[in-house]
This record gives sequence, structure tokens and C-alpha cells, in this order.
Amino acid sequence: VQLQASGGGLVQAGGSLRLSCAASGRTFSTYAMGWFRQATGKEREFVSAISRSGEKTGYADSVKGRFTISRDNAKNTAYLQMNSLKPEDTAVYYCAAHWVARGNYYSTAEASYNNWGQGTLVTVSS
Repeated sequence: VQLQASGGGLVQAGGSLRLSCAASGRTFSTYAMGWFRQATGKEREFVSAISRSGEKTGYADSVKGRFTISRDNAKNTAYLQMNSLKPEDTAVYYCAAHWVARGNYYSTAEASYNNWGQGTLVTVSS
């Protein structure tokens, strides 16, 4: 599956952005989807993930209560709604996918994901 992330931009602290991840192919619903981010000078880190059906979701502690992940399998698209943004959320955000044979499973480990989008830059000004 090929992924295309979009929706990044410049926003003031406290603002909101919605990232989208459009996937190609007819098997989107067999992939768990994840969002990761990488700030300048730091390693890439897990942000959020969602199971194939969307029933299960997970978040990093740093974004819990502010970010919401969702997906629309009919549109082959995953989303990350980001509210109450903070300057420390500034990073390049990547969407990623890993195939799941069955069940409502998602991984929080970067190494599990073998399909990655190109990244979209989110800049939060103070």
C-alpha cells in the first residue's frame, strides 16, 4: 500500500489541524494505521494508531486527550485530528501502515510498520 500524508501547516499554540493519510490499493482495510512524528534533532516517535476496523485506538501519553485518530475504509483514508496544539508538537508527521491478518490489533512499534508516507510538517508557534 502506498501512503500520502497531507494537512500539515503553521498554527498558533492552542489551535487545531487535521492530518490525512490517503492510501492506494484495495486492501486498506487489512492494514492497521499509525502516525509517528520526528522533531528536529530527535528520534521518530509513536503518536497514535488504529486497528483495521477502527474499533481500537492508541495514543502516546503526550497527545492523549488532545489528538484523535480515525479512519474511513470506504475512502482509503486515515486521519489525525490534533487539537490544543503545543509548540512541542512541532515535527514532521508520518503516517504508516502494517498488515494485520486478523483481529483488532495495532502496533506502537516503528519496526512493525513497513509502509510509510512521505511526511507532512506541522509547526506550532508560541
